[in-house]
Amino acid sequence: MSTINVNVVTPDGAIYEGDVEMVSARSQSGELGILPGHVPLVAPLSVGAVRLKYESRINLVSVSGGFIEVRPDSVTILAEAAENPSEIDVERAQRAKERAEDRLDRATQEDIDFKRAQLALKRASTRLDVAGR
Repeated sequence: MSTINVNVVTPDGAIYEGDVEMVSARSQSGELGILPGHVPLVAPLSVGAVRLKYESRINLVSVSGGFIEVRPDSVTILAEAAENPSEIDVERAQRAKERAEDRLDRATQEDIDFKRAQLALKRASTRLDVAGR
């Protein structure tokens, strides 16, 4: 079985490093599926879960934006923020989701806070999904 080395890095340090069979991530232009030998590319990432598949197990990492750099033998994700499921404070993420939903209920779509609330809701929902909640 062929593998590709993956590094997920934030300004605070490394979140994940290891060899996987496949990486799935959501870029701003759509879903990326990366296998060993993939053509080189660089793409901006959207808020979402990065899926790392190895031996029929899937590990998830919550990513809040950043960039992905793909080379034939490695993938580097430079994320603004990233968390493994065990690091996610579920209660905090739930409170953030509720605050964002409340703001969305009160804001108009032209309001700048509406866009901020949408992004906050996406981040909180992703963290809860990765944590398995």
